[in-house]
Amino acid sequence: MFCFHFGRIAQYPAPIRLGIFLLILMGIWLPIAAPIYWFWGTGNTISIIALLLLYSEFICLLWFWGRTVHQRFQPLQNHGLIRTRQNGLELLRGLCIGFVSLFCLFITEEWLGWVNWQMTQLLPRFILEGLMVALGVGFAEGLLFRGWLVDELKQDYHPQVAIWSSSAIYALLHFIKPWSEILRTLPSFPGLLLLGLILGWARQIHHGRLGFAIGLHAGLVWGYYIVNVGELVRYSNQAPAWVTGIDRNPLSGSMGLLFLSLIALGLRNFSKN
Repeated sequence: MFCFHFGRIAQYPAPIRLGIFLLILMGIWLPIAAPIYWFWGTGNTISIIALLLLYSEFICLLWFWGRTVHQRFQPLQNHGLIRTRQNGLELLRGLCIGFVSLFCLFITEEWLGWVNWQMTQLLPRFILEGLMVALGVGFAEGLLFRGWLVDELKQDYHPQVAIWSSSAIYALLHFIKPWSEILRTLPSFPGLLLLGLILGWARQIHHGRLGFAIGLHAGLVWGYYIVNVGELVRYSNQAPAWVTGIDRNPLSGSMGLLFLSLIALGLRNFSKN
């Protein structure tokens, strides 16, 4: 009887299914996270531990949800986490493309005189740290937004509608902040939306496999981490922030949008071939 009720959820509209999933996830996570925050505060390390716990529970719930609601024998594989050599190679190719694209952006800006390169002795540390952070972000957001969310929406809507909707949700979630900060950083919305679309299309043209999408996202994050955290560039202020990016974030500048558009065109040509 218990499994039967969960099986009926698959017949509900997508917004209701998503709401039920999130309520279950929060119902599991909050009783564990609340005491952690209560006893140890909300420091950076504690927040990271709580987020890792949340995502671990998300993966477990995703497996349970796929088996009981959608009657899938291998739920994570259905969402694109396929353990094959091809998927691994696609991840590496995406990682390289994202990394090189990010540095091409800053090399172009250096050529235009908008930034100046500066080296640091801690560069090897930032390279290693950035790679670990980038792979974690690429995997987590890839499975969440390009995997589970897109697949749930595709149950009810056209695939392109699902990709656009998940990309819009992905972009909007970056604006959970005070109203003044929302207005100040609003120019980053088109870049976040386009990034979400690119990663959604990347999975689509690779026949549902997440490897390339995860790798591409991770490559962009990896390059940005090295440049930003490592402070490898110094802005010359010869170009306005709306061109180079607000808060040194390329996604909130027109140059970042241009390079993302070039990546989107590259994916389009790849899909045709």
